[in-house]
Amino acid sequence: MDGRGASGKSTFADALAARAHPRPVVVLHVDDFFHPPHVRHARGRLSPEGFWLDTYDYDTLVSGALEPLSRGGAGAFRRTGDSAQVEQAPDDALVVVEGTFLLRDELARFWDVSVFLDVRRDEADRRMRARGRLDEALADQLLARYDGAQRLYFAHASPWERATLVVDTTDPTAPVVVEASTAHAARTR
Repeated sequence: MDGRGASGKSTFADALAARAHPRPVVVLHVDDFFHPPHVRHARGRLSPEGFWLDTYDYDTLVSGALEPLSRGGAGAFRRTGDSAQVEQAPDDALVVVEGTFLLRDELARFWDVSVFLDVRRDEADRRMRARGRLDEALADQLLARYDGAQRLYFAHASPWERATLVVDTTDPTAPVVVEASTAHAARTR
């Protein structure tokens, strides 16, 4: 489950997991695989390139979680970069992974099915501000950093084209499956 911040990835992943009953489900949040701040911010705290390239520890995500879970859903895996948190996935588990930048080259091979949640940039920004996770004094700068990183990702990976399904979540109460060519993200490169 890929998409901009505030596109509804966590909500969508939780809803999918709840409907998969009675099949066991493992939900992974890529935000649990952040690099430490000195790596994430090495290119500068407000660098779009730094956000796109350095935010997530993909090596640990792949070796600790995706590779073990790609062997039929069963296996020991790490939910975070902390190797002390090893879990055993149930046999035939459905693995749902949600986060940004998931349809990038080095991760695309892991997805049997992929969903790109598409939301207008202005709506995503409004939601992020409403969450209260942005320091108001820095909000414009942080949103510009985030948008710059998304634009780099979009130019590199065109995730709406790689996704199995594109869902417009601009109205979170009425998500709509759309053609990749009509995605908001396709128009913001």
